[in-house]
This record gives sequence, C-alpha cells and structure tokens, in this order.
Amino acid sequence: MTKTIAPALVISGLIKDVGPLAALDGRMKRIVSNISMDAHFGAVTALLGANGAGKTTTIECAQGLQHRTGGHISLLGEDPATADAGLRARVGVMLQDGGLPPAARPVALLHHVARLYSNPLSVKELVGRLGIAEFADTTIRRLSGGQKQRVALAASLLGNPEVLFLDEPSAGLDPQSRIMVFELIRELRDAGKAIILTTHLLDDAQRLADYVYIVDRGASLAEGTVQDLLAKSTQAMAHRVLTFETSPGQDVAALRRPGLECTESRPGSYTLAGSLEPVDLARFGMWCGEQDALPTSVHLDSQSLEDVFLALAAGAAPDAGQQSRRTHNEHVLGTK
Repeated sequence: MTKTIAPALVISGLIKDVGPLAALDGRMKRIVSNISMDAHFGAVTALLGANGAGKTTTIECAQGLQHRTGGHISLLGEDPATADAGLRARVGVMLQDGGLPPAARPVALLHHVARLYSNPLSVKELVGRLGIAEFADTTIRRLSGGQKQRVALAASLLGNPEVLFLDEPSAGLDPQSRIMVFELIRELRDAGKAIILTTHLLDDAQRLADYVYIVDRGASLAEGTVQDLLAKSTQAMAHRVLTFETSPGQDVAALRRPGLECTESRPGSYTLAGSLEPVDLARFGMWCGEQDALPTSVHLDSQSLEDVFLALAAGAAPDAGQQSRRTHNEHVLGTK
C-alpha cells in the first residue's frame, strides 16, 4: 500500500478580522474571508492576487505571526498559533518588508542568524550563490530593494527549513537577480522543500508555481495548476490569436470564416483571431504558398493566466477583448 504524505500546510476556512481602530466606523474589519489552501512537499504553491487581496495576512497567520479570527491551520502537523520554537526552527520566512536591522551589514547579520540554528547552511555558500559579497560592506539601510530581498532570502534559508514562506520574492529584483532567485527556488523544490510564495506578478506564478490559489479581496476565487485554471475557462481553447508579418496589402479573405477574423493591424502585420483550430493552421500554410508570402514572424498566442484572473475578478467569463488588455508577460495585477 502506498504511503500518503500529509501536506506541509493545510489552511481551512481562514478568517481574519482587524480593528476596531483599522475601521473608520469603529467596527471590526474583515480582511480575509474563508480562504482555504494546501501546500505539499516538493512543490511551489503560489498565492496569487492583487495588492491588498489578503495574501500576506494569510501566510502570516499560517506562520503564527498573526492570530486568526477563525478557521483551521496545520503547519507540519501543528497549529502555528500554539506551537513552540521547535516548529519555527523547521520553517523559513522571508517577509515582504524584510524585517532586517537597518544598521547591520549583510554578511555579519547572516553569521548572527546562522548561530541561532544547530545545523545551519553555509553562510559563505549562500553569500556566493545570491551575489551578496558585492555589497557585503554596505549597511542594510543603504541597500537597494532588490539587494535587501537577497539578504532576506539568504536569512530565511540558513536553518535549512522544511517549509519556506516567500512573500513577493521577486519584488525589486533586477532581471539577473530574478533569474538567480528563480533557479534557487526550483532547486529547493526539487530537493523536497514545501515552498509557499505570494505574488501579484502573473509571470512569477506561471513560471514558478506547481499549484496556484487565486485570491481577491480576502476571498478565494479559484485554484489549480496553471493549465487547470486555463482549461476551466470555457473560452481557454476557444479564443486564440495568430499574428504574423509579411509583405503589406495581402488578400486575407481566404483565411476568414465564421468565428475567425483576419485583419491587417498595421502595414505588413496581420492578426488571425477567434476559434482557431488545427485545420485553420493548415489553411494558413496553403495560403502562404498561394500568395507566395513568406512570413518573417509567426506567433500563436492563447489565453493567459492574466485573462483568467481578470475574468474571475470581474465575475465573468474571459472574452476576446481581454487579449488586447495584456501589456507584457510580467503584468502587475491591479495597475490597469
């Protein structure tokens, strides 16, 4: 009989109220309402939502840093609200605000943190891996946001945790540092760690997460793998966009059919959009031969996680218009 490994983290029906000072009317304010999620070993679990959606509050309750109002939480089989220091030693935490002492210097701080654990990872190796040596003599207060993120990540890893919480781990990182951090997160996942991260960047979720929970305004909207979430949408496969470039002024009438439109958006740039099917790609190839047109570029785009999120947040199914609202692969939720 196959042994089932329990999830590293189980959250069921989490509720968090704050106030009354936080509420203008003097009443308690509910900022998390009935959020549930599981996180497993050897997987990256992402909590995805706009700023203010309740992501940070959820993981702080999961770590025992905030007291929950209602619901159940099990972290490594214990309730983090009542567990002793033994549980915390098995968990790594990187908070969005860092929580780093501003007057400290990075390497000295990491050596101090390492002494808090009985069997810490090598400070030297983490400093080298995360490129911290280049600013080792600079105080925390003078570091850039991305540099502080790297120090905070190193500190969260020193205890060789079984579970790692990362709150917006790519915030403030330059592209090179972002790639470095992403590679390290994947290695930790492959080593069997349970990694729970929050992000408002759709690209982070699509590139890193094995399982995604979408939250908005303190409530759960949907969950699944990225492909699950795309497939759950009724139009995930129904609307695709093929863009191609060739000589301007081509007769594209043969590419059109009911449910499929082709337009020349600018001279030499064409968009074939709608219920695109494999047979349409075959017709496109034939059309190129008949028109003696050799495209200089061809790109097939389908629905993204951004489209799913926007549709869920709006309470409606994704439509074709959402394709044009995608600005880039690292779209920040809530900025449109």
